[in-house]
Amino acid sequence: MLETRIPNRRPRRSIALAAALVVAACAAHAAAAPLAYVTSEKAGVGVIDLDQMTLAKTFPVGADGPRGLGLNADGTRLLVANKNTGDLAVIDTASGEVVQRVKIGKNPEYVRVHNGYAYVTYEPGDVSGPPGAKPGGKPDGKPGADDDDANKPPAEIAIVDMNTWRVIRSVTSGHETEGIEFSRDGQTMLVANEGDDTISIYHARTGAPIRTVKLAAGGRPRGIRLSPDGKHYVVTLESLSKFVVLDAHSFDVVKTVDTKLGPYGIAFGPDGQRLFVAAARDKTVQVFDGHSYEHVADVPVGQRCWHFSFTPDGAKLMVACGRSDSVYVLDAKSYQPIKQIGELPLAWGIVTYPRSDGSIESH
Repeated sequence: MLETRIPNRRPRRSIALAAALVVAACAAHAAAAPLAYVTSEKAGVGVIDLDQMTLAKTFPVGADGPRGLGLNADGTRLLVANKNTGDLAVIDTASGEVVQRVKIGKNPEYVRVHNGYAYVTYEPGDVSGPPGAKPGGKPDGKPGADDDDANKPPAEIAIVDMNTWRVIRSVTSGHETEGIEFSRDGQTMLVANEGDDTISIYHARTGAPIRTVKLAAGGRPRGIRLSPDGKHYVVTLESLSKFVVLDAHSFDVVKTVDTKLGPYGIAFGPDGQRLFVAAARDKTVQVFDGHSYEHVADVPVGQRCWHFSFTPDGAKLMVACGRSDSVYVLDAKSYQPIKQIGELPLAWGIVTYPRSDGSIESH
């Protein structure tokens, strides 16, 4: 009698099942809605579904006073600077849980993620005012007559290794450090120092100082962004209601442009053809030509709108407006309003995943 042999198919079936699971996981990831993350100083971190343009959920870190934020490369970790706890919270974006806390120092504010490191500004000499106020208790950053920034200890920039979640060094900057930008080759870091009207320039990895650029007295520089062609840096001067265009090599001022009151966040559009400026005290986002810097349009928004981001497809502009407790959504081409997403008390900053250009993140 011939022996009948029945082949063992379990390994092949297991391989097929594993392959199917991988395909399903990839499909699920591809189908996942793009998201925006918005820090709300009173509520935590709002998560906006960008397909539906609705507030999907809130990560509960509200009591910490979250402000600056950034994402790691694959969007699995959200980094949030917390004013009240003096740390950087690392949040698992899938669960919304804080999985790590990195001690930074007093009054951490701005976060910029770059090449596997998080750069976090903080102010050892700051005396914080009420939520939404700038240092010294002056609401919305309006300098007072008794402004004594130059007499305070300077700000610091903590450099956090995102593999170990440790502060590997802290760099002494100017007073009241605000926006952070990097050179086109990624080797140089530039920071805007509001309190002493300077731009400090450092080696990005070592923190070694390279030079300091003095800007107009009393200007209070806040936002800074490199032009897409790498030729210029643009810097907002909040108290003078202007932005300046600096030569990216000599750092000379090559152009000064008037804005509406209180400009802060600044960014080029995804195609580089337009420059956007959040004029916070005039409740306006202004649009300029991205090459000539000529004024193009003014777009009404809410109160105390400091930061904004484009959606990943570049079709919409989302503006975080702190005193309106909302994100304003605009058409990025026509500049017409689309909707207002509320329940975000004292909204501060906004970034998206997949990553897109804005006043905090840039490509």
